[in-house]
Amino acid sequence: MDWNAAIDNYCERLGPEFWAEPLNAVTNAAFVVAALVALRVALRRRSLDWPLAVLVAITLAVGVGSFLFHTVATRWAAFADIVPIQLFILTYFALAMRRFVGIAWWAAGAATVGFIVFSVAGGALLDRAGVSLNGSEGYLPPLAALLLVGVALVLSGRRGPGGALIVAAAIFAVSLTFRTVDMAVCAALPIGTHFLWHTLNGLLLGYLLIAMVRFGRPQAAGAARAMPR
Repeated sequence: MDWNAAIDNYCERLGPEFWAEPLNAVTNAAFVVAALVALRVALRRRSLDWPLAVLVAITLAVGVGSFLFHTVATRWAAFADIVPIQLFILTYFALAMRRFVGIAWWAAGAATVGFIVFSVAGGALLDRAGVSLNGSEGYLPPLAALLLVGVALVLSGRRGPGGALIVAAAIFAVSLTFRTVDMAVCAALPIGTHFLWHTLNGLLLGYLLIAMVRFGRPQAAGAARAMPR
């Protein structure tokens, strides 16, 4: 595999230059802002512990990796983009199982393995069915998990974290729509819509981090509090 092979998957990129995707590149600042805002909220509430610090660090890595991909635009840069995103999804899922749902760490780990199996199986089914969403297929299982876990928490009486996950699912659904239609709107909108995916995902990750700060403190895991604002 040629790790330096160029990749051109977005409307905005019309050439190999470093700044060929200016909007797609600079909107990755949304992830940096999200991480810094969440860090400030956690410090102010004295709720910063190592699992939350890891999530904040991964959020920063998401911004850096995506910036590299939308500037360098090579296979290795795509890898730098994908890995932090997957790490955030799996780390947040495990921590939500522990702190929102309130199960033991071993059970949270088992649930995360189950989520991975669900994601792989779901991707295989979509592929077999010929579903093509401009590369967005892999994000459908995380979207489903946000919604299903959120609804389950609300039904079990934990409206704070449950409501937060449902709102997060709604934000994610909108951002995923913009990611999916990017190439389809090139003729009408040459800049594409991928930059809106970045902007809304920055909002999404920030919202999820603050939800973890407010509802997922170890001493009150799963307790319902006011919705994050």
